[in-house]
Amino acid sequence: MSKNPINKGVIEENSVGIGEISGEMVAARGKEFALIAGRPMTKEDCKQALRELTGGSEMDDEQAFLESVTEDMRWNPLPGSTGHQVEDLASEEDDEDGRDENAQLYEEGVREAEHDQMLQAAKAAKTKDKKDR
Repeated sequence: MSKNPINKGVIEENSVGIGEISGEMVAARGKEFALIAGRPMTKEDCKQALRELTGGSEMDDEQAFLESVTEDMRWNPLPGSTGHQVEDLASEEDDEDGRDENAQLYEEGVREAEHDQMLQAAKAAKTKDKKDR
């Protein structure tokens, strides 16, 4: 079964298709994350940008693993065999969280709008700081 293309990362920015992801795009998005955080760009900013642009998890692998383990299993020092649960089969349009295409597009739009607002606020604060000096 083929995956829904909406689940494969950012498909457009400001209503314009972004096409193939380039190193420059990753670096630019990493710089935006650093600007929002008010610090120089780090490797983690670039890793986060790459995950976001390619549709990877917003969390790093370790954090995603910890989130996937149930609370009682995190605290059990010697977990026993409890069997297994068969994975529910989602429809082709749904993502791994069970959201349909409309919910996915809505979520992507909200994330992008939030990022744009934080970026504009960081740029405005930087400009204000330069004027105040």
